[in-house]
Amino acid sequence: MTEELGLRARKKRQRRRCIEDAAIDLFETDGFDATTIEHIAAAADISPRTFFYYFPTKEDVVLADYATRLERIIAELGQRPDTEVPWAALRASFLVVAADYEAHRDDLIRRFTIMAANPSVFARSLQLQAGWEDALIDVLNRRRHSHTENIEARLLASASLACMRSSLQHWIITGHRTALPALIDGCFAQLADGLDETD
Repeated sequence: MTEELGLRARKKRQRRRCIEDAAIDLFETDGFDATTIEHIAAAADISPRTFFYYFPTKEDVVLADYATRLERIIAELGQRPDTEVPWAALRASFLVVAADYEAHRDDLIRRFTIMAANPSVFARSLQLQAGWEDALIDVLNRRRHSHTENIEARLLASASLACMRSSLQHWIITGHRTALPALIDGCFAQLADGLDETD
């Protein structure tokens, strides 16, 4: 039974990846707006109904790795020592994920280039990141052994996401000249030092 479930999960991952690959190729060649769900389904050899089993929208295909990245950040943050100050714990956790991004550099460049050129994809990314903020706040509060609304945790979560978002956008715009982990680390350092001290 376990073996059967494992095979089913692998097949599901493979089909999901096939849909992603087909969609990204079409978005790059035909444009995001011109590509329909029917086009993607045909290229992936599935029905449009099957597409919606895996993704609620076209935008979510571009941002398919978001859930995995969030899980990675949350896992890393949850493993940081309780004695570590929250900003340092967030910084270390985001740097681990930045290294993951760098390892999948080519795929990431394709996805974020599409996102940067299409307002609906960018808007969807911000919507998903709002969920990231709540998840980070929850972990930060658990580290403090608190279950009440805390503006410090909210500020830390939103600031850390701003570091990641700014770094990714700069990375794309400048042609990926600087390694992404270095950009994210620099953003965390600037906020820690105070933005009024920067040039």
